[in-house]
Amino acid sequence: MNTGKIGVFDSGVGGLSVLREIHRLLPDIPTLYFADQKHVPYGPRPHTEIYGFVRQVTDFFIANGAEVIVLACHAASAAALYPLREDYPHIPFVGIEPAVKPAAIATKSRVIGVLTTQATADGELYRKVLTQFAKDVRVITQVAPRLVELVEAGTFHTETGKAVIADYLNPLIDAGVDQLVLACTHFPFLADELAEISDGKMTLVDPGLAVAKQVKRVLPMQFVPADESHAYFTSGDVKAFQLALQRLIGVSASAQTPSIF
Repeated sequence: MNTGKIGVFDSGVGGLSVLREIHRLLPDIPTLYFADQKHVPYGPRPHTEIYGFVRQVTDFFIANGAEVIVLACHAASAAALYPLREDYPHIPFVGIEPAVKPAAIATKSRVIGVLTTQATADGELYRKVLTQFAKDVRVITQVAPRLVELVEAGTFHTETGKAVIADYLNPLIDAGVDQLVLACTHFPFLADELAEISDGKMTLVDPGLAVAKQVKRVLPMQFVPADESHAYFTSGDVKAFQLALQRLIGVSASAQTPSIF
């Protein structure tokens, strides 16, 4: 029986920015997407709490046929990627890390910005990439928790939403940032607003495609795609999630709330 699927997890709808890249690169492989909107945002939460949430979703994914699991969430990757690889050695896990390396290579001003959440900024993954790739550039880390809320609510197009984005972005513009690392999967959905507010002076660095390519690389040799369509799950409000699917990635699909929490 063909059973292989890819599980994609995020604290909310941000991971849909990664999911769309996976769908583009691997269109014939069914995915399970889980948005833990009951507990979003993850950014202010301690890593131990985040790991508990992610582990429950991991067990749900495995029980439903996932043979590769993607943490399409910087905060979840920071808190859970390494422990999950130890606890589930038979499952390939693909995490997401701030794309500091390509930003550091491309910068001309030698100043790069990282737009992120607190959990990511506090994580080992972030410290690792800064040590490896940012020795010769100035990195300004801008923790921006309210941007996650704007994307979840779908209010980032409003004047109020743009004002919130500008509050986070203007200090980076003033500092001469020319490469802006989007270190939260919610933030690619703000690309138009970020470009408008920065007047095109910043290049946005989105790791979504790189994650999709890594998923393709780690597919098990014996992987056979299931004869099923994509499935969508949320721990929050189903109708609101379905509206976000349509609004953010143009998908009209039903969603479910599994009783795992």
